[in-house]
Amino acid sequence: MAIVLALGASLTWGLADFFGPLKGRRLGVLRALVWVQVGGLIGIALFVAGRAHGPASATTLLAIPAAMSGTLGLYAYYRGVMVGAVSVVSPIAGLSAVVPVTVGIVSGDRPSAWQLAGMGCALLGVFLASREPGQGGPRVAAGVGLALLAAVGFGGYFPFMHAAGNADYWWASLFFRMTSVALVLAAAGIRRPSLAVSRRDVFVLALIGTGDTLGNLFFAAASASGLVSVTSVLASLYPVVTVLLARLVLSERVARSQEAGIGLTLSGVVLISAG
Repeated sequence: MAIVLALGASLTWGLADFFGPLKGRRLGVLRALVWVQVGGLIGIALFVAGRAHGPASATTLLAIPAAMSGTLGLYAYYRGVMVGAVSVVSPIAGLSAVVPVTVGIVSGDRPSAWQLAGMGCALLGVFLASREPGQGGPRVAAGVGLALLAAVGFGGYFPFMHAAGNADYWWASLFFRMTSVALVLAAAGIRRPSLAVSRRDVFVLALIGTGDTLGNLFFAAASASGLVSVTSVLASLYPVVTVLLARLVLSERVARSQEAGIGLTLSGVVLISAG
């Protein structure tokens, strides 16, 4: 069940992380994120209120640092997609899988040969995917730096949310979303972008937020019965969904060397999960 839930998180995150940044390209990152986060908060708040009992443990408060890291990653990801290709930014952001594996190694886990091979593939893939042909020779593709920042932010989310979800995944998901909304609203208060959107956009952004929240809930629920090194990496497979959608919906095409890098990066994430 932990594997199924983690893969469910990967699917819902993949959908949300494709359609959300597309809205961000048109509306602006902060304006899109505000409505996405608020929509997700309303959904999880209604579910938690319906359960009518408090959190099982103070450990659920670890969802707060998870939200701080994850929201930073999400903002960087939206910005990366705004300036770069989804097919390049998403797989690099998927390197977040390396963070929980590294945490496991530091805690005493021994990486398998598959995981070591996967890390090597992923690093080589990032190198190839991040370089695009130019008149003066290869150059770093747009959005790569932001994608790497997103990978760090998403990676920092996993260990904290795993612990919080293991204690009470419903309240952990609510604390996560409350913190995320507070951070995004604070950023909007500083930057003061226009938050006006059409009713249709509000509905679509709320759906995206619900999908993102479902991903958090699925991952937190998977954490109640699975190892962080397994659930985190399986949940990090969302770039497979995002890249497929970029090809089917946007007809994105990149240089052949970048295609090879994207394939290696995705293969690396899969190998890490196979370990």
